[in-house]
Amino acid sequence: MSVVLAGVLAYVVLQVVLGLIVARGIKTEDDYLLAGRQIGFGLATFSFFATWFGAETCIGSAGAVYERGLAGASADPFGYGVCILFMGAVFAVPLWRRGLTTLADLFRQRYSPGVERLAVLMMVPTSVLWAAAQVRAFGQVLGASSDLAHFEAVSLAALVAILYTGLGGMRADILTDFIQGVALILGLLVLLVVVFPSVGELKAGWAAINPERLNLFGGYRHGLEALEDWAIPICGSVVAQELVARVLATRSPVVARRSALAGGALYIAVGLIPVWFGLVGRMWFPELEHAEQILPAIAQRHLPTLLYIVFAGALVSAILSTVDSTLLAAAGLTAHNLLMPLQRNPTEAKKVRLSRIGVVVFGVIAWWLALRAGSILDLVENASAFGSAGIFAIMVLGLFTRIGGAPSAYAALIAGMLVWLWGCALGGIDYPYITSLAAAFCAYLGMAGLAAGRRQTVIQPV
Repeated sequence: MSVVLAGVLAYVVLQVVLGLIVARGIKTEDDYLLAGRQIGFGLATFSFFATWFGAETCIGSAGAVYERGLAGASADPFGYGVCILFMGAVFAVPLWRRGLTTLADLFRQRYSPGVERLAVLMMVPTSVLWAAAQVRAFGQVLGASSDLAHFEAVSLAALVAILYTGLGGMRADILTDFIQGVALILGLLVLLVVVFPSVGELKAGWAAINPERLNLFGGYRHGLEALEDWAIPICGSVVAQELVARVLATRSPVVARRSALAGGALYIAVGLIPVWFGLVGRMWFPELEHAEQILPAIAQRHLPTLLYIVFAGALVSAILSTVDSTLLAAAGLTAHNLLMPLQRNPTEAKKVRLSRIGVVVFGVIAWWLALRAGSILDLVENASAFGSAGIFAIMVLGLFTRIGGAPSAYAALIAGMLVWLWGCALGGIDYPYITSLAAAFCAYLGMAGLAAGRRQTVIQPV
């Protein structure tokens, strides 16, 4: 076993031990899924940041920028950072005040149990795809740090993710997010300082960048193409259970709003470090075979063994802080919104047990997807877009208007999904996500208009 792999595994073991310690205090479903709803500003800020700052930000976005220039950062960190700010500015307070356990609870309250169940069936695949992206990235870190083959590295990563998540739930997740967030920031700063120890070195790196690679909106044929790229991370992820759970876990609506805004700002600021290395990476690796390896390759080239272990631990921090949230979201939605209503007076212990079983099941599925995915960003983009157009429409209109009911929500969910599938699977639409958003809103409002017209017809005097 290499020294680097031993150091990374030691870091992982410490995280698992912390999960074991925290698991002893878990008594209720709220403890497991929402950390008892008692999280303060500091922990919540780091949780918003660390949960979203995952493999795609460290490895995926650096690789995308290496290939496409700054335009490769449209989704990450900029799009997802704006998504967290959007949550804090618009949705955090009204969601918190609803007293929800999952986002799907809103759809039961506002529409019907049937809408709740259909929404869950659309939301769970998103979380599993996110988890698969993190497992794949974790496997890449393990593979780059050892002689493990791809299958062995991804399998070990999945095993650790399942064990780590299943033990401590959200309570451990929130606490380790702080540790992992600090480790991540320090690891990236260490790499930045070692590679560019002075202002002069930074200026030289900037001067070496081809100016054509600095256009954030470069490569787009027109505005609709740019809108498609930005709408997926912003609208597609603001409805993610992982993000909503952080809001619901805070102790007050003020904390929910402020911590989301602070977490989003921190996300963009720290995310600029991988973007920078993606831009300057061609200085050392002009013909890298796998673009997603650019950040680990730079670290291996410049860091001594001890500092590389620190950096690898930072990448693992980013991955673990995201993968546990995604598996927990999938398990929580399934157990709380699909399985619990079928139980007769389930105990809190049974609720927690069902959620833990869900973590294992979805962890295995994520492992299978991670082995077969083309790239981390492929997984992430599909995760953000899958079914989210209808979810976004019914969340916005359900929270802020009294327009429409269950038929409108069904229409939006089905129209959004069908249009997206038509565009992605059949290639019948150039911009499937923004088209599916438009279809979802139009279907919702159209069905609401039809229902209002029928009511007026019924009450008119003969």
